[in-house]
Amino acid sequence: MYSLLLRLMFLLPPERIHHLAFAAMRLATSFAPTRAILARLAVTDDPILATTAFGVRFPAPVGLAAGFDKNAEGVNAWGPLGFGFAEVGTVTAQAQPGNPAPRLFRLPADRGLINRMGFNNEGAAAAAQRLRDRRPGGVPIGANIGKTKIVPAEQAAQDYVTSAGLLGPLADFVVVNVSSPNTPGLRDLQAVESLRPLLAAVLECLAEDSGAPRVPVLVKIAPDLSDEDIDAVADLALELGLAGIVAANTTVGREGLRTPADQVAAMGAGGLSGPPVAERALEVLRRLYARVGDRLVLISVGGIETADQAYERILAGATLLQGYTGFIYGGPLWTRHLHRGLAARLRADGYTTIADAVGARHA
Repeated sequence: MYSLLLRLMFLLPPERIHHLAFAAMRLATSFAPTRAILARLAVTDDPILATTAFGVRFPAPVGLAAGFDKNAEGVNAWGPLGFGFAEVGTVTAQAQPGNPAPRLFRLPADRGLINRMGFNNEGAAAAAQRLRDRRPGGVPIGANIGKTKIVPAEQAAQDYVTSAGLLGPLADFVVVNVSSPNTPGLRDLQAVESLRPLLAAVLECLAEDSGAPRVPVLVKIAPDLSDEDIDAVADLALELGLAGIVAANTTVGREGLRTPADQVAAMGAGGLSGPPVAERALEVLRRLYARVGDRLVLISVGGIETADQAYERILAGATLLQGYTGFIYGGPLWTRHLHRGLAARLRADGYTTIADAVGARHA
């Protein structure tokens, strides 16, 4: 049924159907009876899937990646829809319209997406107000923060600090996004000499009097980093005492696509997500875990569609997982399929908790 619905939805422009579908999700989860029905269908309440990472309890490991809920409008929806957590944003200190449309494109042959949204959002103050209005007892919510486009690179740290100060106290964790390909110069901030002062400023902003951060801080990196740069970011994260790393964002690469090259070229610039980035996302995860082990929490994102792929990421070192494109193509029961499949695989291999399986492939 969802396959038929997907074909019908694909008759509309991608950004238009995104807004319509997201509005329907928010509406359906805003009423207690329909929220309960959805939760009964989508939520996998299995103790083997629960885990605690950086002091936060996650009821299940598959969360929503940043990019879908840019303005924290759905903070009360993601739990009933089966997600174990969600990451809202990317949010910038100042509201901004993003890049001109069209800026979101489908690649059905590859089950992928290309986007050049450009951090379109209503600003950190608006997202903060919605986080204040969260319904008690929901799943953990992370705030993904990025640089306002008009802010010059030399003022980036203060721009991130503004967002962190507004959102950090209201979120369960903060993710510093320096890896989107759609904000000019943003990926340059992944260089350690630029990243160190930026992350240090965010950590200082969120520090208690004791010096410990009030909220866990993670950094999100691109799959297009060289292996040496991945190692450098991992070492910096350990040096500064970050809670973890989110790996990885969309790619600017276009290799190995089934979609005809002329169609891809016509779509233009942007970040590619979905199965085409899966192999590199797994490589980055394995490299990070080999570098940091269990000293950092690793959140793996990029091309996860099936329970087998999700389990592979856990065994490769991911404590938590995220999806966006997989949710688009997989439908409203996608999280249920992944969580039930993960639980079955964990038990089949003799694990009693998901934490026991994290990084087991390395051992």
